[in-house]
Amino acid sequence: IFIVVILGYIALGVVAWVHGDPRKVIYPTDSYGQFCGQRDTLNENKTILFYFNILKCASPVVLINLQCPTTQVSENVEIKYFPCILVMVLKNETCICLDLKIVAYFLQNTTWLFYKLPLLFYFSFLSGINNVLDARSVGMKIFEDYAISWYWILIGLFIAMMLSLLFLVLLRFTAGVLFWIFIFGVIGIIGYGRCNFLASETIFSYLIILCGVEVIIILMLIFLRNRIRIAIALLKEGSRAIGYIMSTLFYPIVTFLLIAICISYWAVTAVFLATSGEPVYKVMTFNTTNVTKLCPGAQCTFAFYGGESLYHKYIFIFQLANAFVFLWLVNFAIALGQCTLAGAFASYYWAYRKPADIPLWPLFSSFGRAIRYHTGSLAFGALILAIVQLIRVILEYLDHKLKGTQNSFTRFLLCCLKCCFWCLEKFLKFINRNAYIMIAIYGKNFCTSAKEAFFLLMRNVVRVAVLDKVTDFLLFLGKILVAGGVGVLAFFFFTQRIPVFAQEVPMLNYYWVPLLTVIIGSYLVAHGFFSVYAMCVDTLFLCFCEDLERNDGSTAKPYFMSASLHRILGKKKLSPKKAAG
Repeated sequence: IFIVVILGYIALGVVAWVHGDPRKVIYPTDSYGQFCGQRDTLNENKTILFYFNILKCASPVVLINLQCPTTQVSENVEIKYFPCILVMVLKNETCICLDLKIVAYFLQNTTWLFYKLPLLFYFSFLSGINNVLDARSVGMKIFEDYAISWYWILIGLFIAMMLSLLFLVLLRFTAGVLFWIFIFGVIGIIGYGRCNFLASETIFSYLIILCGVEVIIILMLIFLRNRIRIAIALLKEGSRAIGYIMSTLFYPIVTFLLIAICISYWAVTAVFLATSGEPVYKVMTFNTTNVTKLCPGAQCTFAFYGGESLYHKYIFIFQLANAFVFLWLVNFAIALGQCTLAGAFASYYWAYRKPADIPLWPLFSSFGRAIRYHTGSLAFGALILAIVQLIRVILEYLDHKLKGTQNSFTRFLLCCLKCCFWCLEKFLKFINRNAYIMIAIYGKNFCTSAKEAFFLLMRNVVRVAVLDKVTDFLLFLGKILVAGGVGVLAFFFFTQRIPVFAQEVPMLNYYWVPLLTVIIGSYLVAHGFFSVYAMCVDTLFLCFCEDLERNDGSTAKPYFMSASLHRILGKKKLSPKKAAG
């Protein structure tokens, strides 16, 4: 079914490409349906579209028809010749598509339509044109900054990649230290705040809250100390696993490329579907007017883009199908990445002697198994998630449409539905992630794997909570350190505060353009590396729980966990070979 859907999606794109016309997006059209600024047309030298009522362009209709529902004229505008736009002669035998109801100051028996407009309107419109051109100038300067500094931006991103890799490697030595420094730092800050409250004699309730938080943290450290130690040991084990399978760090590039292809295909198909309407012409004439000289006859003028064929009637359905298959494919690409990484890290954990028993090329082997044997299971999990996400998109659309209504009950019901489906999506993502791990380990179908993963997690719910929070904290700290460190370095570089590289700094219009790009890019690079690490820790945790339930440490059923994890548990001794490994 999944392959049939992909083939149908390709067919939909082909049909949209045949009927669509992207020129409607690239070039604006006037009220006669003629393109502005396109070569070999009447409006070749008229590149700017003039709207008589620009406020009508702020309408959802623009997104559907790609046409602003107001009178439009193509002009080649320069600021010094701007009054030429306001001077339009209505001659006999000439009809201009004009919405007379918006011309509040039109005078009877005059041929100068905008001659008597107030100066306030004139200069405000002139200011608006200036703002548009200023924005275009700023955009060109930003583009120039990117063109000059792209080399240094790539260097900054490369430094971020090296720092992320270094952070992951050092986690096997610093995970515990970073966590305990943070915990004791929080306790110290709370204690300092409590002393300040006592010294300043502030509200007593704040003091009670601080004391309560401090007591809760201390009690958690006392009663959950072993689980925290297990979580830290798993984090160190994850760093060790990545050290043995370094190729996993670069797999997010594959996921990124797959998602980029999906986004590109969806966007192109959506544009071609939106522009596949045919120009519809209607007989137009003036019903009421104050002009004494009227056009002697009506005129067939352009009205809008549309169509009466079966294809045009179902364009909205095609857009929904386009969005749904797009969500399905994106979720499948993510699922494929998670299952591939889980298979690689599971092969590390279940190797009895590490790294001697780790198979050759574990990442490529896991990817091949996922494609060959688990495509159906991954597609089914992605389908469930895509359905929920599409419902959320529809609810957001309905909420946007009902914003102006006064029906409080409807708004409340819609808000509750949005909240429920948001929670459902988060829950499904969590279940799917662990189901893909079980699929990679045992090769069972999606439903069986999801059920086994769910009950396994419920039997270890406290460990799950502790591991999740400890992992989230350390990875968030790593992202901030990487992005912040590279950002500070980029700031000193682009502001010429590093004497060694002062002569190498390019002359920029806005130094914050490459700076923000480096900071955001560094955070995304760190997120890509750390997402692999998070998947590694989750996989090792499920393998660890399975190891505890299926094995007892005897010769017949030995543990596969590392010696450090076994020491924390304090159970039966490992075999001599295992202890040595």
